[in-house]
Amino acid sequence: MKDNIIYQLSVEDIQNVAEENFGRKLTNKEIKKITNPIADRIPWYDAIYDAIKDELEIEELDTFDKNI
Repeated sequence: MKDNIIYQLSVEDIQNVAEENFGRKLTNKEIKKITNPIADRIPWYDAIYDAIKDELEIEELDTFDKNI
């Protein structure tokens, strides 16, 4: 399970946003150009942390314990 993909965006997801907001599909060159910026803008750590905190009954470490 270590290498399972939990969530991913597809080119179709990108094209839907482009069409809905800009009135057209993106070219392959445009998609390639925005791939890394999309990944850079997704707050993965915060999303994972918030999901764990909101959905699971796990006691959080003290701030002191996190730095060990």
